[in-house]
Amino acid sequence: MNTQHIHIQFLPQSFSLQKQCTSFTVVKRPSWFNSCSTSGAIVRCSVNEIEEQKQKQQVVKRAYPFHEIEPKWQSYWENNRTFRTPDEIDTSKPKFYVLDMFPYPSGAGLHVGHPLGYTATDILARLKRMQGYNVLHPMGWDAFGLPAEQYAIETGTHPKITTLRNINRFRTQLKSLGFSYDWNREISTIEPAYYKWTQWIFLQLLKRGLAYQAEVPVNWCPALGTVLANEEVVDGVSERGGHPVIRKPMRQWMLKITEYADRLLDDLDDLDWPESVKEMQRNWIGRSEGAEMDFRVLDSDGQERDIKITVYTTRPDTIFGATYLVVAPEHPLLSSLVSTTQSQNVEEYKNLASRKSDLERTELQKEKTGVFSGCYARNPASGEAIPIWVADYVLGSYGTGAIMAVPAHDTRDHEFALKFDISIHSVVMPDDESSSQSEKAYTGEGLIVNSSNLISGLDINGLSCQEATSKVIEWAEKTGNGKKKVNYKLRDWLFARQRYWGEPIPVVFLDGTGETVPLHEAELPLTLPELDDFTPTGTGEPPLSKAVSWVQTTEHSSGKPARRETSTMPQWAGSCWYWSPVDVYVGGAEHAVLHLLYARFWHKVLYDIGVVSTKEPFKCVINQGIILGEMQYMVCKDVDGSYISADSTDTLGEYEQESIPEEKVMKSGDFFVMKDNPNIRLIARAHKMSKSRGNVVNPDDVVTEYGADSLRLYEMFMGPFRDSKTWNTSGIEGVHRFLGRMWRLIVGSSLPDGTFKGGTVVNDEEPTLEQLCTLHKCIAKVTEEIEGTRFNTGISAMMEFINAAYKWEKHPRKIIEPFILLLAPYAPHMSEELWFRLGHSNSLAYESFPKANPDYLKDSTIVLPIQINGKTRGTIQVEEGCSEEEAFKLASLDEKLSKFLDGKSIKKRIYVPGRILNVILDRQNIKASVR
Repeated sequence: MNTQHIHIQFLPQSFSLQKQCTSFTVVKRPSWFNSCSTSGAIVRCSVNEIEEQKQKQQVVKRAYPFHEIEPKWQSYWENNRTFRTPDEIDTSKPKFYVLDMFPYPSGAGLHVGHPLGYTATDILARLKRMQGYNVLHPMGWDAFGLPAEQYAIETGTHPKITTLRNINRFRTQLKSLGFSYDWNREISTIEPAYYKWTQWIFLQLLKRGLAYQAEVPVNWCPALGTVLANEEVVDGVSERGGHPVIRKPMRQWMLKITEYADRLLDDLDDLDWPESVKEMQRNWIGRSEGAEMDFRVLDSDGQERDIKITVYTTRPDTIFGATYLVVAPEHPLLSSLVSTTQSQNVEEYKNLASRKSDLERTELQKEKTGVFSGCYARNPASGEAIPIWVADYVLGSYGTGAIMAVPAHDTRDHEFALKFDISIHSVVMPDDESSSQSEKAYTGEGLIVNSSNLISGLDINGLSCQEATSKVIEWAEKTGNGKKKVNYKLRDWLFARQRYWGEPIPVVFLDGTGETVPLHEAELPLTLPELDDFTPTGTGEPPLSKAVSWVQTTEHSSGKPARRETSTMPQWAGSCWYWSPVDVYVGGAEHAVLHLLYARFWHKVLYDIGVVSTKEPFKCVINQGIILGEMQYMVCKDVDGSYISADSTDTLGEYEQESIPEEKVMKSGDFFVMKDNPNIRLIARAHKMSKSRGNVVNPDDVVTEYGADSLRLYEMFMGPFRDSKTWNTSGIEGVHRFLGRMWRLIVGSSLPDGTFKGGTVVNDEEPTLEQLCTLHKCIAKVTEEIEGTRFNTGISAMMEFINAAYKWEKHPRKIIEPFILLLAPYAPHMSEELWFRLGHSNSLAYESFPKANPDYLKDSTIVLPIQINGKTRGTIQVEEGCSEEEAFKLASLDEKLSKFLDGKSIKKRIYVPGRILNVILDRQNIKASVR
């Protein structure tokens, strides 16, 4: 083999060529290089050549040295425990407890959407520290969950090992972004020291009758032999394997959240939460006032049997319009209602309904299904015999599991009646005649008609709906046909999972009697036993039942043999309590109902037993928007392969879509079009980041290329914090350039080798009035925008400041230092480094945040009209209080006004300060001008 001389350049895995790099060398390897091992190849390189290549690699001209600054200050903060909240605090200072909704540490790690909320809370925490608050800003992990257990089933890796590995990755990523968490207060819901108190709270619920066991339907997969969570069931089959899933009753632990329904509803009014979130909770609780009405079941001869069906209705005024009843497939009386001829049809329908989730069953858009029971009931008001139907749009868990159907005045009932040819009786006359002509159900108010029966003794004709409602309830209670009732959509909380990876439930069941006995508080925490096999048992028993020596125990007070509970708590349990009360709680709107509602419930219980001092856990909740993946552009093509505009596809037949790169796209008004053919409108869309779509952006890559401060600043600058936004890499390049400009303004330009000299170019001269006004306007704006969580406009104010500062010849310390403190909550690494370069030995984390001086916020310039011989010829800007001489001088220098004044003889000047300057020329000048 011939010896060949080649250049070898070893690049770090994360190396990427940045736009600042002026040149690079591409070296082609010999063809034999790929097939030879390193030990077998003879590779000779000149030492000088290797050194030269190394130097070329290192000369990467960065906008500023973030790669040195950020690790330096992250290490400083950690070593000095800069953000540690002391155990003993100065209680004369106000407190500020700001908290992120704890993340679930998935194996995928963070993507750039996650730091959006974390950056916002960090900015708030840093601001409040600098404003003199006692700040608590912790981080933790909501770490129990299905993914780790599924991974354990597939690989045999213990879920704790997987979870801790994921937590370590998340922690490393968060630290790389410079968040000022008090890591000494880090918690994880999987740690026994934490879930000891989750178990303790469960015992308090049990003592007060708020935890109980009941038979409830669950998602049972016979093929997998296990109970599945709702998110594991897709279209009636298991997500894993696609096996059929049925609804099957099973004894489960429940929490009586319904006991607190009114308080959960009423106390929403006092919360500083997004109105949309409060409305979602109101709807979820679903308080309604109506009546329970009894309908007697009839036998085949039309005689009343000793069975009644109780329905709940919010419209008792329409009882004369009830032409059929509907019972849920799981209604407890159904088996005693069904006729012999209809029994097989009903059983088949029940089987189909058992494969649907509650959400699927109640979806308004779905086609209505049902089956006749073969049985009738008597309408207590009209006396008519009406059919009893079975339909899955009625849920056994809501109300009484049965409804009176009024198809003339309920959209859902109307659709069902039309499909199955059931009679429709109108009993409400609309106020609007046009509504009465409609073939659709009328659901509004009006006068009651066709609603009188001498036998039942009820006549509500001519009454308003409200008056009729009161009279029907009064009649029902007097005759024993019903009663007034307040109902809630809110259901008690299913608080058990047939899984291993969750908090053990601290109760035992005595052998023989099955009596439930809570553990003594001294026995907490009850820890999970070690298991090697996490697969489902196939019998419905949870995996914990395999830990026989753990399950079999003795009851602590009596010494009797007992069995431990083998179900575990759901993932929500550990996130139902943190430290409280929280001043600002930030997280996604997807947690608006379940997590936030459950946490409020637990907190109110803790308030009632005297262990917390407030009625609510979170004073203020803020929902951040979603960061979507980069915009994708699609062009439409007809069958001939020609491009067609997206706005014309509705009028054409078949067409295809083809992805095109961003460089071939331009914005035209509200739309995107092709650059080389603006008549072709494109389809532009962005999707939520996910691995399956391949549009995930890893923050580690962004930090490597642009630095953590650039990522933080960009995420805050993308748009309003609460709005959804689309990721755009060119956008982060823009804020990165802004940080580079700021760095060069204060430190100076880079040296030829791309490095920067020590110190700064700041001087100790006194600032000018213009500089002070510019600074204090920036201080006022940034402070106001941070406190209003309008972070993007705060950044805009700092950009305006830098633009103004570049026009100054000198940059006084008294201007630059306050500006660095303004920047600190947004870009803490750069701010710390600049503060250090200005001669400060300590971190700026606790320096006083600048306050705007009102004297510099006044707009000291006014617009002064200038008249020549009484005719307005233009305006000039002058300082408030400007003298006549100064005003005339400025007017003489104005390009537009000078042509009227140059070389002219002035007879007199009339000056009204702040109002007008009128220059009177002598008559000779006027004549000369006329000629």
